[in-house]
Parts: sequence; C-alpha cells; structure tokens
Amino acid sequence: MKFGVLHLFESPMGRSDSEMVEEQISLMQTAEDYGFDSIWPAEHHFNEYGVCASPALTLAALARTTTRIRLGTGVVVLPLHHPVRVAEDFAMLDILSGGRVDLGLGRGYQPHEFKGMGVDQSRSRELFDEGLEVILRSWRDERLNFEGKHYQFKDIDVRPRPVQEPHPPIWMACLSEDSFEKAGRLGLNLLFSPVFGGSLEAASGLFQRYRDALEKAGHDPATREVGALVMTYAGRTQEQAREEFAPSVHWYLRTYSKVVAPHVGEPAVAGYENYTLLRDVTKVLQWDQLLQVGAAVCGEPEYVTEQLAEMRDKIGITTLLCWTRMGGLPTDLVLGHMEAMRDHVMPALR
Repeated sequence: MKFGVLHLFESPMGRSDSEMVEEQISLMQTAEDYGFDSIWPAEHHFNEYGVCASPALTLAALARTTTRIRLGTGVVVLPLHHPVRVAEDFAMLDILSGGRVDLGLGRGYQPHEFKGMGVDQSRSRELFDEGLEVILRSWRDERLNFEGKHYQFKDIDVRPRPVQEPHPPIWMACLSEDSFEKAGRLGLNLLFSPVFGGSLEAASGLFQRYRDALEKAGHDPATREVGALVMTYAGRTQEQAREEFAPSVHWYLRTYSKVVAPHVGEPAVAGYENYTLLRDVTKVLQWDQLLQVGAAVCGEPEYVTEQLAEMRDKIGITTLLCWTRMGGLPTDLVLGHMEAMRDHVMPALR
C-alpha cells in the first residue's frame, strides 16, 4: 500500500484564506519529509467547503520545492474546464515536477459550483466524456483532431508535451455503479471513498465491478491503481485520538450537509444521477456510523494499522488518501498524526 494525503482547503470561520492556504501548502510540503508518496489538493469553488480553485496552480507551487513526492489532483472537476487547457496545464506541471503528475478527474457534484461557473450540470456526463477524450488525444496524438457535440478541433498542435510516457496517469473519481464500470472500461486508475459504499462489503462490490470491467476491456488489473479517500487520524490513544479528531469531522459533516442536502431531489440537478445516493449518505453521516463502516479510521496507531489492513484486503486498495487536515484541525495535531503514520502505520503496511 502507498500513502497519500488529500487537502480539501476547507476555510472555517475565523481563519483568513491566506492563513489557511499557507498552512495547507506547508503541510503538503512536509508530507514529503514524512515519507508520504503523494499529495492531492481538491478543486472546489464558492464555499467554505473548499477554496482551492486551481489544483494545478497549487501543485505548481510545490513542484519546485519538492523532489520525490507525486503530485495528484483529488480532483479536477472536468466539466468546469476547457479540456485543452487542462491538457496544457498538467503537461506543464509534469515538466516542472520532473514527471511526477497524477491527474485525478471527476464530474463534480455541487450545484452551486456549476451555477456559479455558468455550466449546465445536466450536461456534466457529456462534458466529462468528451473532455477526457480530448485530453487523451492531446497527449497521445501528434495533432489534435476531434469532432464532438461540445468540442471540435482540427489539426491542433497542443503543447507542451508531458514528460511521462505515454502521458501522466489518469485517475477517475467514481461514485455510482456505472462510473466504476466506466473507469474500468477506459482502463483508468480508480479514486473513490468507502463512505459512499455504506460499508466495506458494498465498497468491495463496487471495486469488483471496476475489476470486471478492466478485464472485459482487455486491461490488466494488476497494472491499475485503486485509491481510497478515508478520514484518517492516528493519535496517542484510542480515546484521545477520537476526542481530537471528532470536532473537525463534525465540521465537515455539517458543511457537507449544507452543500448537498438542499438540492436532493430537485429536477434542476437531475443530470447528476447520484443525488439519491448522496441523500442516503447524509442520513448515516454521523461520527459513530463513519467509524463503523470504515469511512473514518481513528485511534491509536496499532488500531489504525489493523483497520487499514482490513480495508486493503477487502477492497484491494493500492493507495490510501489520508483525509486528515479538515475543518481547521490544528497543525500540531496533523503533524502528530503524520509522525504516527511515518513511525508505525506506513512501515507495517507498505
């Protein structure tokens, strides 16, 4: 198992954006010193839920101050962007970082982001599918030629070219059963969170759909990565860890509910088929339930190691995306968690 850290760039009240951004950048840079394999900023807009509007720009700031750690996106909301610009930006980032880019892509799910950007969310699937194909052709083909419903290009020389061959690894964020099958059919790496499966058993079933689709399409599952986003916190003792981590998780749950719950069932977001699932998730997103279903792993290092090992074995995770710095969790607690991961958890599970 490899270990990454996800940064949502939450902006709780009482913290300035500049303070929060500097803190998150510092923690991501420290992740390399602590032996983590990758860092993954997430794109969000117009809300305290997350204020990293540009993962590419964020990672560019780290490309020249780190040397080893891989630079992933968790994720770029592709329907909100012109795909040629995405191809150009991340090819440039691949050059700046010496070939360390992992491009995570998703359709997005927050209506206020689509509305704010003036993008019809009901077209998100079409925009994602065409955008992905444009990025791949921009990187693979000598000249870009594409004729789609939303994008058309004729004999375009897309530059620069990325360092990695044939191109940086592409990861797809998945939620619905159909999306797991699509990621497998296209041969993409997988990003998902067990919280949306409801249990490790359900998450295992979704992963099997992905694996089956890989094999059916002629892709070797052994060559594909499976990344799981998990709220993770390793503390000194079981009780102390949960006492320290719980307030930040509660902040996230309250904020998440404000983002999703008001829109569930509205015809205006019918283009995003997962709102029924998200509605069901909001019913069980409580601290105790998160611990029970494996969406949050929190406790002393030995317990965290055991829980992650079970998750790895049941689901087939190859990369854990530790989601720790949320809701303004103090930096000293985040660093303490990272030390526990470095000294105890990661050596046992690598």
